[in-house]
Amino acid sequence: MGESITDPLGALEEARAHFARATDFTIGIEEEFQILDRETLALTQRYPELRAAADASPLAGGVAGELIKSEIEIKTGRCESFAEAAGQLRERRRLLFDLADGFDVTLGANGTHPFSPWHEQEIIDTPHYRIVEGQLKYVAWRNNTFGIHVHVGVRGADRAIAVCNALRTFVPELTAAAASSPWLEDRYTYLRSTRSQIFTRMFPRCGLPDAFDGWAAYEDFVRYLLKVGSIREHTEIWWTIRPHQSFGTVEIRACDALPDINQSLALCALQVALVARLARAYDEGETLPVYEQRYLEENVWRSLRWGLDWELIDFAAERSVPAADRVRALVEWCGPEADALGLAPYLAPLDDLLAGGDNASRYGRRIEAGETPRAIFAEQVALARASIDHDPVLR
Repeated sequence: MGESITDPLGALEEARAHFARATDFTIGIEEEFQILDRETLALTQRYPELRAAADASPLAGGVAGELIKSEIEIKTGRCESFAEAAGQLRERRRLLFDLADGFDVTLGANGTHPFSPWHEQEIIDTPHYRIVEGQLKYVAWRNNTFGIHVHVGVRGADRAIAVCNALRTFVPELTAAAASSPWLEDRYTYLRSTRSQIFTRMFPRCGLPDAFDGWAAYEDFVRYLLKVGSIREHTEIWWTIRPHQSFGTVEIRACDALPDINQSLALCALQVALVARLARAYDEGETLPVYEQRYLEENVWRSLRWGLDWELIDFAAERSVPAADRVRALVEWCGPEADALGLAPYLAPLDDLLAGGDNASRYGRRIEAGETPRAIFAEQVALARASIDHDPVLR
């Protein structure tokens, strides 16, 4: 998250120890926000000021930078329960909105911004992002995207790799349900997750990785990338599903940022439940759902193009089914884990998404009916703040 690694080989050697010491199903959540001019809702480059103010406030340690000066991230840090993570995320979102008021800016939470040009955004000045910009140039400049990242603790390096391998299968379902970005630079793109197209299709070492035959195979690949000079540190591997070497977590980076914090938490809860379900399957010797890249890519495309509005492939059954039914099946499949980890109350907002469609599909229907992306976006910016005070779990 923006910090450079001074000894990448040492970090790789230490990573196995991090996983050996990890506690199962601890949780960390990161939400990325657009920093917006309050009047025009255009992206505005106020991150340095917001970060300085946050560091001198109760938000100290709870915010970070993410590539561009018109973006800011809130993070929970390690939480022992989902309720703790949800409470922290809600409170930090509230604090950040209140802080933004003092700078006459506001915050947006969609996977892409509807109209601000990429070439007007500047990269933040940190050692890590100087490396990123130096290596990628246009690809980094072009990446004005905003997402949700979920870290779930998994004990054991080989076990974590097995969970990562299987989670690849479910990335399209998560992307489809979280889709909130049908626009970019004053164009309706007709994609549901333009964020996924821009980020995962342009960045190197991004999107879905191959499956690895245990930690040793993963470690060999990272060593190879370091040896041949493709990367300087493991944080330059931007896969949608990855073992996080520093934290002993499985990190999932499949979802667009969402305006409604309750929908955001619902998607996060589902991801935690999936990790726990796959870990149990591994422990019990159950065959994990691991498919080759060329098959998974069919669903990746469907998810970012149509969201929940069309079909995804059920690989086990070798047929296409409504995307919403695929998500419902996942919720049912990991139901025992959701109950055991106290996740079930947070999953309720998924019902509305699955019944009425992902956010981007809803926006698209309105755009095709004559509404403008800018008007819809203004409504969603207001929702990003209003949803903080509507906590269905406490009702």
